[in-house]
Order: sequence, then structure tokens, then C-alpha cells
Amino acid sequence: MNFTNNTLLFKRIAILVSFIIVSLILWNTYIFFQKFKHEERVKMEILAAAQKELATNTDLDANVDLPLKIIETNNNIPSILVDENGKIESFQNLDPIKSLSPKYVKDQLVKMQAENKPIEISYKGKNKKLIYYRNSDLLNRLTYYPLALILILFLFLTVIYLFYSSNKAAETNKLWTGMAKETAHQIGTPLSSLLGWIAILKMEKIDDKYVEEIEKDVSRLNTIANRFSKIGSTPELKKQNVVIITKQAFDYLESRSSKQISFFFTSSDDEIFTNLNTELFGWVIENLIKNAIDAMLGKGELLLKIENSSKKVKITVSDTGKGMPKKLFKQIFKPGFTTKKRGWGLGLSLSKRIVEDYHKGKIFVQKSEIGKGTTFEILLNKF
Repeated sequence: MNFTNNTLLFKRIAILVSFIIVSLILWNTYIFFQKFKHEERVKMEILAAAQKELATNTDLDANVDLPLKIIETNNNIPSILVDENGKIESFQNLDPIKSLSPKYVKDQLVKMQAENKPIEISYKGKNKKLIYYRNSDLLNRLTYYPLALILILFLFLTVIYLFYSSNKAAETNKLWTGMAKETAHQIGTPLSSLLGWIAILKMEKIDDKYVEEIEKDVSRLNTIANRFSKIGSTPELKKQNVVIITKQAFDYLESRSSKQISFFFTSSDDEIFTNLNTELFGWVIENLIKNAIDAMLGKGELLLKIENSSKKVKITVSDTGKGMPKKLFKQIFKPGFTTKKRGWGLGLSLSKRIVEDYHKGKIFVQKSEIGKGTTFEILLNKF
């Protein structure tokens, strides 16, 4: 609870700080941009004054080094000089190749006219000329500076968010693992007592049929305890006949399910070996069969099929239930996702973890059609 509260507080603080930082970046960039733009305007005004000095100076012996120097030093601001009739007389700092085309120069003039107010050059109101210019490339690149900083900030916050999310997920997984192991431990005590009662029932000459059924359920509880005890630990895999393991889980649920459901089991071979953990893989098969039974509302047909190939073992569980839309094919494997009114949404997510993380296989929805049924597929590597 404290972790959740701290994380929520951190997120709010991070959002607030981020908003302040972004606002300051944008504001300072705007101020810097306007200042830089003003300096370029002043520079162009000085350039205009230099050109006016050259144009109006009639003294052949006058020193014009300074105006020429000012004009030559303008090597970054594109500009075009036009006469009072709008005819282009000269230009500076345009692309030397593209500027060979008159159309390119005219297009640049249009951009300059839209971007900045022109600077007028005249002498006593005569020989009026205008200097048009656009922002330098450096100033244009400056406009992308805040976007780059915002992107960096966004990436930084994303890393922090993922870090805290992974910590929360790890803590949640640790909690579930602890609960599972504690459940397995708690089941152990009544199991021992039930085994004692079974021994007493045998001595009391109770019908063996009843005793056998009780023994099956006690064995089932023991299997469940073993499964829970393995959650969070790396399970031991052994060479097993997947047909036998799958059939055992299939038979157990068939005998305890509605008689209105027709169960069918087929296998291409009697023996197909792969590396398995018996308890966990049986859990996967049971989860798929239970989901199929729920989807059929206790009435329909269920087919479990095992196919053998050169490198893979394919196991499919098909039902004639309500089906699902394609958009749910991946969502149903997410922890907590369920379409049942009374469900935790853990069965398929655990099955996916058991098959893909522990057994290095694949589990997915092969096909599904609304009102006709669903087929799940498991792929395992052969031994």
C-alpha cells in the first residue's frame, strides 16, 4: 500500500516538474529566438546602411573598405535586393546551384516577403530599393531545439515509469508467489489427516469403490499442492510421454463433468516424448479443458487432439462454445483478464507462463468463431 501511494505521489510530482521544465524550455527558447531574430534584423539594417553608403558615395578617393567589409561578412543570412519595381538586382547566401534557376530565386523572394519586413534603401527619397531576407539556417534549427529537449525529457520519464512499473510488477509477483507457496503449505496439514482417515475407512471395510474415489480426490489435492509449491521456482523437467500426461488430466475432468458434454481424445501416436514437468503441464491441460467447459455452458462437444511431427508436438483443445472475437486472442492471456462473472483471470496467464517460460513452447488461440467455438493450440519441442 505504501509503495502504491509513494508511486502515485511520485507520478504526480514528475508530471508537475515535467510541465514546469517544458514550460521553462519553451519560454526561454522563445525569448532566445526573438532576441536572435532581432540581432539578425540589426545586422541586416547595418548591411543596408553599408549598401546605401556604397550607392551614394560619389567620391572616387573615399575609403569604402568598411562598407565592403560589412557586406562581405554577411555569410549566413540569405537576402535579395530588389528595385522599386520589384525587379531582382542581386542576392546573397542562396544555394549556389539552385540559384542558377530564376524560379528558385523568385520562390525564395516570396518566402522572404512572408517572413520578415523588408529594409528600405533610398537617398532623399530617390532610387528606392528594398532588401528582403529570411532567417538564417542557425535560427531555423533553433526552432527544433525545444522539441529535442521535450523528446529527451519524455524518454527520461518513460524510463522512470517503466522502472517503477517493473518494481510494482515484481512486488505483485512476489506476493502471488508467497500466497501460492503458503497455500501449498496449508493444504499439506489436512492432506495428512485425510490419508489417516482413508486408512481407517479401509479397516472399517467400507466399500472399496468409495474409498478409491476419495483416494483420487486426495491425490488430486496433493497434485494441486505440488503445483502451487512450484510457482516462482524453476521447475524440473523430465523426459515424459506427453500422451499419457495429457490423457490423465483429460480423464480426470471427463469423469467429473456434465454428462451433456461429449469428450473426444485422439493422438497420432501412443508414445510422444518431450521434456515436461508433470504437475505444471497437467495444470495447463486442465485449464484449457475447464475454459472449454465454461464456454459451452455445460453442453457441447470437446475434442483434445495430439499430433506428432518431426520436431514439434501439437496439442489442440477445441470446443463448440460461444467463441470470441479476434481482438481477444492475445488479451485473454493477460493476468486479470476474464470474461467470466466469477473469475480471477489467472488460468490462461499461468498456462502461458508454464508453456512458454518453463517449457519453451507456444500457446495461442488457433481459431475462434462467435457461436461456433474456439480452438487453443500448444506447441512443444520434441525430446
